[in-house]
Amino acid sequence: MLVVMKAQATPEEVQAVCDHITQLGFRAHPMPGAQRTAVGITGNQGQIDQGNLEELSGVAEVIAVSKPYKLVSRDLKEEDTVITFPGTNATIGGRDLAVIAGPCSIETREQAFAAAEQVAAAGAQFFRGGAYKPRTSPYAFQGLGEEALKIMVEIRERYGLRIVTEAIDTEALELVDHYADVIQIGARNMQNYSLLKAAGRKRKPVLLKRGLAATLEEFLMAAEYVMSEGNYQVILCERGIRTFADHTRNTLDLSIVPAVQRLSHLPIIVDPSHGTGKRNKVIPLARAAVAVGADGLIVEVHHAPDKALSDGAQSIYPEQFVQLMDECSQIATVLRRNIPHGIELTAGVKA
Repeated sequence: MLVVMKAQATPEEVQAVCDHITQLGFRAHPMPGAQRTAVGITGNQGQIDQGNLEELSGVAEVIAVSKPYKLVSRDLKEEDTVITFPGTNATIGGRDLAVIAGPCSIETREQAFAAAEQVAAAGAQFFRGGAYKPRTSPYAFQGLGEEALKIMVEIRERYGLRIVTEAIDTEALELVDHYADVIQIGARNMQNYSLLKAAGRKRKPVLLKRGLAATLEEFLMAAEYVMSEGNYQVILCERGIRTFADHTRNTLDLSIVPAVQRLSHLPIIVDPSHGTGKRNKVIPLARAAVAVGADGLIVEVHHAPDKALSDGAQSIYPEQFVQLMDECSQIATVLRRNIPHGIELTAGVKA
Protein backbone atom coordinates (compact mmCIF):
# COMPACT_ATOMS: atom_id res chain seq x y z
CA MET A 1 0.00 0.00 0.00
CA LEU A 2 1.19 3.49 -0.88
CA VAL A 3 -0.11 6.80 0.47
CA VAL A 4 0.54 9.69 -1.94
CA MET A 5 0.58 13.08 -0.25
CA LYS A 6 -0.55 16.28 -1.93
CA ALA A 7 2.20 18.47 -3.34
CA GLN A 8 1.47 21.14 -0.73
CA ALA A 9 1.24 18.72 2.22
CA THR A 10 3.07 20.00 5.29
CA PRO A 11 5.64 18.01 7.30
CA GLU A 12 3.09 17.88 10.11
CA GLU A 13 0.51 16.28 7.83
CA VAL A 14 3.05 13.72 6.61
CA GLN A 15 3.94 12.90 10.22
CA ALA A 16 0.27 12.55 11.14
CA VAL A 17 -0.17 9.99 8.35
CA CYS A 18 2.91 8.09 9.56
CA ASP A 19 1.57 8.14 13.13
CA HIS A 20 -1.79 6.81 11.97
CA ILE A 21 -0.13 3.95 10.07
CA THR A 22 1.92 3.11 13.18
CA GLN A 23 -1.24 3.08 15.31
CA LEU A 24 -2.72 0.54 12.91
CA GLY A 25 0.20 -1.74 13.75
CA PHE A 26 2.11 -1.27 10.49
CA ARG A 27 5.32 0.51 9.55
CA ALA A 28 5.43 3.81 7.67
CA HIS A 29 8.23 4.70 5.24
CA PRO A 30 8.07 8.36 4.13
CA MET A 31 9.99 8.98 0.92
CA PRO A 32 10.21 12.67 -0.07
CA GLY A 33 10.30 13.37 -3.80
CA ALA A 34 10.81 16.44 -5.96
CA GLN A 35 7.05 17.02 -6.37
CA ARG A 36 5.48 15.09 -3.51
CA THR A 37 6.06 12.78 -0.57
CA ALA A 38 4.90 9.17 -0.73
CA VAL A 39 4.51 7.00 2.36
CA GLY A 40 5.03 3.28 1.90
CA ILE A 41 3.32 0.85 4.25
CA THR A 42 4.89 -2.47 5.24
CA GLY A 43 3.91 -5.12 7.75
CA ASN A 44 0.35 -5.55 6.51
CA GLN A 45 -0.64 -9.09 5.64
CA GLY A 46 -3.77 -8.06 3.74
CA GLN A 47 -5.74 -5.09 2.52
CA ILE A 48 -5.89 -1.90 4.57
CA ASP A 49 -9.03 0.22 4.79
CA GLN A 50 -8.16 2.91 2.25
CA GLY A 51 -11.06 5.11 3.30
CA ASN A 52 -9.58 6.02 6.67
CA LEU A 53 -6.26 6.95 5.10
CA GLU A 54 -7.79 8.95 2.25
CA GLU A 55 -9.67 11.12 4.77
CA LEU A 56 -6.49 12.26 6.51
CA SER A 57 -5.38 15.83 5.90
CA GLY A 58 -2.85 16.24 3.09
CA VAL A 59 -3.50 12.85 1.45
CA ALA A 60 -4.01 12.88 -2.33
CA GLU A 61 -4.66 9.17 -2.93
CA VAL A 62 -4.00 5.67 -1.64
CA ILE A 63 -2.64 3.12 -4.11
CA ALA A 64 -2.36 -0.63 -3.80
CA VAL A 65 1.12 -1.83 -4.79
CA SER A 66 1.07 -5.23 -6.48
CA LYS A 67 4.84 -5.76 -6.70
CA PRO A 68 6.45 -7.83 -3.93
CA TYR A 69 9.06 -5.10 -3.54
CA LYS A 70 7.43 -1.84 -2.48
CA LEU A 71 10.07 0.51 -1.09
CA VAL A 72 12.50 -0.27 -3.92
CA SER A 73 9.88 0.42 -6.58
CA ARG A 74 9.38 3.54 -8.68
CA ASP A 75 5.73 3.29 -7.64
CA LEU A 76 6.85 4.71 -4.30
CA LYS A 77 9.48 7.14 -5.58
CA GLU A 78 9.58 8.28 -9.20
CA GLU A 79 12.81 10.29 -8.95
CA ASP A 80 16.19 8.59 -8.93
CA THR A 81 17.70 8.25 -5.49
CA VAL A 82 20.95 10.18 -5.11
CA ILE A 83 23.12 9.30 -2.12
CA THR A 84 25.26 12.13 -0.79
CA PHE A 85 28.19 12.25 1.58
CA PRO A 86 28.16 15.34 3.83
CA GLY A 87 31.23 17.52 3.62
CA THR A 88 32.12 16.39 0.09
CA ASN A 89 30.93 16.62 -3.51
CA ALA A 90 30.81 12.81 -3.69
CA THR A 91 27.51 11.25 -4.74
CA ILE A 92 26.21 7.90 -5.93
CA GLY A 93 23.30 8.27 -8.36
CA GLY A 94 22.23 11.23 -10.44
CA ARG A 95 24.17 12.90 -13.24
CA ASP A 96 27.63 12.27 -11.78
CA LEU A 97 29.06 8.75 -12.00
CA ALA A 98 30.74 7.35 -8.90
CA VAL A 99 34.09 5.59 -9.23
CA ILE A 100 35.17 3.29 -6.40
CA ALA A 101 38.70 1.90 -6.72
CA GLY A 102 41.35 0.14 -4.69
CA PRO A 103 42.77 -3.30 -3.94
CA CYS A 104 40.68 -6.40 -3.36
CA SER A 105 42.05 -6.64 0.18
CA ILE A 106 44.15 -4.52 2.51
CA GLU A 107 47.40 -6.47 2.83
CA THR A 108 49.73 -3.94 4.46
CA ARG A 109 49.64 -0.24 5.28
CA GLU A 110 52.23 0.43 2.57
CA GLN A 111 50.26 -1.47 -0.07
CA ALA A 112 47.00 0.26 0.83
CA PHE A 113 48.51 3.75 0.80
CA ALA A 114 50.26 3.10 -2.53
CA ALA A 115 46.94 2.15 -4.12
CA ALA A 116 45.05 5.01 -2.47
CA GLU A 117 47.56 7.63 -3.63
CA GLN A 118 47.35 6.39 -7.20
CA VAL A 119 43.56 6.06 -7.47
CA ALA A 120 43.06 9.45 -5.80
CA ALA A 121 45.48 11.06 -8.26
CA ALA A 122 43.56 9.47 -11.13
CA GLY A 123 40.29 10.95 -9.90
CA ALA A 124 38.49 8.30 -7.84
CA GLN A 125 36.21 9.58 -5.09
CA PHE A 126 35.82 6.34 -3.17
CA PHE A 127 38.38 3.79 -1.93
CA ARG A 128 37.56 0.11 -1.78
CA GLY A 129 39.54 -2.40 0.23
CA GLY A 130 38.65 -5.66 1.94
CA ALA A 131 39.10 -5.94 5.69
CA TYR A 132 37.11 -9.17 5.84
CA LYS A 133 37.39 -11.56 2.90
CA PRO A 134 34.93 -14.44 2.40
CA ARG A 135 37.10 -16.88 0.48
CA THR A 136 36.26 -20.19 -1.17
CA SER A 137 39.16 -21.87 0.64
CA PRO A 138 39.39 -21.62 4.45
CA TYR A 139 43.17 -21.52 4.03
CA ALA A 140 43.23 -18.45 1.79
CA PHE A 141 43.97 -14.94 3.11
CA GLN A 142 40.92 -13.79 5.09
CA GLY A 143 41.83 -10.13 5.59
CA LEU A 144 43.33 -8.09 8.43
CA GLY A 145 40.02 -7.25 10.10
CA GLU A 146 39.92 -4.15 12.28
CA GLU A 147 43.55 -3.36 11.53
CA ALA A 148 42.60 -2.89 7.87
CA LEU A 149 39.67 -0.66 8.82
CA LYS A 150 42.00 1.59 10.81
CA ILE A 151 44.35 1.81 7.82
CA MET A 152 41.45 2.91 5.64
CA VAL A 153 40.50 5.60 8.15
CA GLU A 154 44.02 6.98 7.74
CA ILE A 155 43.54 6.90 3.96
CA ARG A 156 40.32 8.88 4.27
CA GLU A 157 42.07 11.47 6.43
CA ARG A 158 45.02 11.72 4.01
CA TYR A 159 43.24 11.71 0.64
CA GLY A 160 39.61 12.52 1.42
CA LEU A 161 38.41 9.32 -0.24
CA ARG A 162 35.18 7.86 1.14
CA ILE A 163 35.65 4.24 2.32
CA VAL A 164 33.69 1.25 0.95
CA THR A 165 34.30 -2.14 2.56
CA GLU A 166 32.45 -5.41 3.13
CA ALA A 167 30.78 -6.73 6.26
CA ILE A 168 30.60 -10.53 6.14
CA ASP A 169 28.58 -11.07 9.33
CA THR A 170 26.83 -9.11 12.08
CA GLU A 171 30.00 -8.91 14.18
CA ALA A 172 31.98 -7.38 11.31
CA LEU A 173 29.00 -5.14 10.52
CA GLU A 174 29.40 -3.26 13.79
CA LEU A 175 33.04 -2.44 13.04
CA VAL A 176 32.43 -1.59 9.38
CA ASP A 177 29.59 0.72 10.40
CA HIS A 178 31.94 2.44 12.87
CA TYR A 179 34.88 2.96 10.51
CA ALA A 180 33.59 3.03 6.91
CA ASP A 181 31.39 5.37 4.86
CA VAL A 182 29.60 2.64 2.87
CA ILE A 183 28.74 -0.86 4.10
CA GLN A 184 29.16 -3.47 1.37
CA ILE A 185 27.14 -6.69 1.41
CA GLY A 186 28.86 -9.18 -0.86
CA ALA A 187 27.35 -11.52 -3.44
CA ARG A 188 27.60 -14.54 -1.13
CA ASN A 189 25.51 -12.71 1.46
CA MET A 190 22.88 -11.21 -0.83
CA GLN A 191 20.26 -13.52 0.68
CA ASN A 192 21.66 -13.52 4.22
CA TYR A 193 18.45 -11.98 5.48
CA SER A 194 19.52 -11.48 9.09
CA LEU A 195 22.60 -9.56 7.88
CA LEU A 196 20.48 -7.51 5.44
CA LYS A 197 18.06 -6.54 8.20
CA ALA A 198 20.93 -5.67 10.52
CA ALA A 199 22.45 -3.44 7.82
CA GLY A 200 19.02 -1.87 7.38
CA ARG A 201 19.06 -0.79 11.00
CA LYS A 202 22.27 1.17 10.39
CA ARG A 203 22.23 4.61 8.83
CA LYS A 204 25.26 4.25 6.56
CA PRO A 205 24.67 3.66 2.83
CA VAL A 206 24.61 -0.03 1.90
CA LEU A 207 26.19 -1.31 -1.33
CA LEU A 208 24.42 -4.57 -2.17
CA LYS A 209 26.05 -6.91 -4.68
CA ARG A 210 23.96 -9.23 -6.82
CA GLY A 211 24.15 -12.90 -5.86
CA LEU A 212 25.93 -15.48 -8.00
CA ALA A 213 22.68 -16.71 -9.56
CA ALA A 214 20.13 -14.14 -8.45
CA THR A 215 17.23 -13.11 -10.65
CA LEU A 216 16.24 -9.46 -10.99
CA GLU A 217 13.35 -9.90 -8.56
CA GLU A 218 15.52 -11.69 -5.99
CA PHE A 219 18.06 -8.87 -6.26
CA LEU A 220 15.42 -6.20 -5.68
CA MET A 221 13.84 -8.17 -2.84
CA ALA A 222 17.22 -8.31 -1.09
CA ALA A 223 17.35 -4.52 -1.28
CA GLU A 224 13.80 -4.43 0.08
CA TYR A 225 15.02 -6.28 3.19
CA VAL A 226 17.48 -3.45 3.90
CA MET A 227 14.96 -0.70 3.21
CA SER A 228 12.20 -2.35 5.23
CA GLU A 229 14.29 -1.70 8.33
CA GLY A 230 14.40 2.03 7.62
CA ASN A 231 17.67 2.45 5.71
CA TYR A 232 16.76 3.91 2.31
CA GLN A 233 20.35 4.54 1.17
CA VAL A 234 20.89 1.41 -0.91
CA ILE A 235 23.23 1.07 -3.89
CA LEU A 236 22.82 -1.96 -6.15
CA CYS A 237 25.84 -3.56 -7.80
CA GLU A 238 26.01 -5.95 -10.75
CA ARG A 239 29.14 -8.10 -10.39
CA GLY A 240 28.53 -11.00 -12.75
CA ILE A 241 26.56 -14.21 -12.43
CA ARG A 242 27.54 -17.87 -12.67
CA THR A 243 26.95 -19.44 -16.10
CA PHE A 244 28.43 -22.26 -18.15
CA ALA A 245 30.97 -19.91 -19.75
CA ASP A 246 34.62 -20.56 -18.92
CA HIS A 247 36.33 -17.67 -20.70
CA THR A 248 35.57 -15.35 -17.77
CA ARG A 249 35.29 -15.79 -14.03
CA ASN A 250 31.63 -14.73 -14.17
CA THR A 251 29.27 -13.48 -16.85
CA LEU A 252 28.73 -9.74 -16.45
CA ASP A 253 25.03 -9.12 -17.03
CA LEU A 254 24.89 -5.51 -18.19
CA SER A 255 21.28 -5.93 -19.30
CA ILE A 256 20.25 -5.75 -15.66
CA VAL A 257 21.24 -2.06 -15.49
CA PRO A 258 18.36 -0.70 -17.64
CA ALA A 259 16.08 -3.39 -16.20
CA VAL A 260 16.73 -2.15 -12.66
CA GLN A 261 16.41 1.49 -13.71
CA ARG A 262 12.99 0.83 -15.22
CA LEU A 263 11.64 -0.74 -12.03
CA SER A 264 13.57 0.96 -9.23
CA HIS A 265 14.71 4.41 -8.13
CA LEU A 266 17.89 3.01 -6.55
CA PRO A 267 21.30 3.68 -8.16
CA ILE A 268 23.09 0.72 -9.73
CA ILE A 269 26.82 0.44 -10.31
CA VAL A 270 28.89 -2.25 -12.06
CA ASP A 271 31.91 -4.29 -10.95
CA PRO A 272 33.86 -5.25 -14.10
CA SER A 273 36.66 -6.79 -11.98
CA HIS A 274 34.60 -9.60 -10.42
CA GLY A 275 32.37 -9.60 -13.48
CA THR A 276 35.22 -10.82 -15.69
CA GLY A 277 37.99 -12.02 -13.40
CA LYS A 278 40.59 -11.13 -16.02
CA ARG A 279 42.62 -7.94 -16.17
CA ASN A 280 42.43 -7.51 -19.94
CA LYS A 281 38.61 -7.48 -19.83
CA VAL A 282 38.15 -4.91 -17.06
CA ILE A 283 38.55 -1.72 -19.13
CA PRO A 284 36.34 -2.87 -22.06
CA LEU A 285 33.54 -3.90 -19.69
CA ALA A 286 33.92 -0.70 -17.66
CA ARG A 287 33.41 1.27 -20.87
CA ALA A 288 30.37 -0.85 -21.70
CA ALA A 289 28.92 -0.36 -18.20
CA VAL A 290 29.08 3.42 -18.56
CA ALA A 291 27.59 3.21 -22.05
CA VAL A 292 24.63 1.14 -20.87
CA GLY A 293 23.79 3.73 -18.19
CA ALA A 294 25.36 2.47 -14.96
CA ASP A 295 25.59 5.01 -12.13
CA GLY A 296 29.21 4.14 -11.39
CA LEU A 297 31.97 1.56 -11.26
CA ILE A 298 33.77 -0.39 -8.56
CA VAL A 299 37.20 -1.50 -9.79
CA GLU A 300 40.10 -3.41 -8.27
CA VAL A 301 43.46 -1.63 -8.60
CA HIS A 302 46.79 -2.95 -7.26
CA HIS A 303 50.30 -1.58 -7.73
CA ALA A 304 51.70 -5.14 -7.92
CA PRO A 305 48.81 -7.46 -8.82
CA ASP A 306 51.03 -10.47 -9.48
CA LYS A 307 51.91 -10.39 -5.77
CA ALA A 308 48.38 -9.70 -4.51
CA LEU A 309 47.05 -11.96 -1.75
CA SER A 310 43.63 -12.06 -3.39
CA ASP A 311 42.18 -11.49 -6.88
CA GLY A 312 45.44 -10.40 -8.49
CA ALA A 313 44.39 -11.73 -11.89
CA GLN A 314 41.49 -9.27 -12.11
CA SER A 315 43.25 -6.26 -10.56
CA ILE A 316 44.39 -3.61 -13.02
CA TYR A 317 47.59 -1.57 -12.76
CA PRO A 318 47.39 2.10 -11.72
CA GLU A 319 48.29 3.25 -15.24
CA GLN A 320 45.43 1.14 -16.60
CA PHE A 321 43.09 2.82 -14.12
CA VAL A 322 44.14 6.20 -15.52
CA GLN A 323 43.22 4.92 -18.98
CA LEU A 324 39.88 3.62 -17.67
CA MET A 325 39.02 6.99 -16.15
CA ASP A 326 39.89 8.85 -19.34
CA GLU A 327 37.94 6.58 -21.68
CA CYS A 328 34.90 6.23 -19.42
CA SER A 329 34.77 10.00 -18.96
CA GLN A 330 34.53 10.46 -22.72
CA ILE A 331 31.66 7.98 -22.95
CA ALA A 332 29.87 9.61 -20.01
CA THR A 333 30.03 12.98 -21.79
CA VAL A 334 28.19 11.54 -24.79
CA LEU A 335 25.40 10.48 -22.43
CA ARG A 336 25.33 13.96 -20.83
CA ARG A 337 26.78 12.56 -17.64
CA ASN A 338 30.00 13.30 -15.82
CA ILE A 339 32.76 11.54 -13.92
CA PRO A 340 34.08 14.01 -11.33
CA HIS A 341 37.86 13.80 -11.18
CA GLY A 342 38.68 13.74 -7.49
CA ILE A 343 36.83 14.56 -4.33
CA GLU A 344 36.23 18.08 -3.10
CA LEU A 345 35.83 18.72 0.61
CA THR A 346 33.52 21.40 1.93
CA ALA A 347 35.46 24.22 3.57
CA GLY A 348 36.05 23.60 7.25
CA VAL A 349 35.12 19.91 7.06
CA LYS A 350 37.82 17.39 7.92
CA ALA A 351 38.21 14.40 5.60
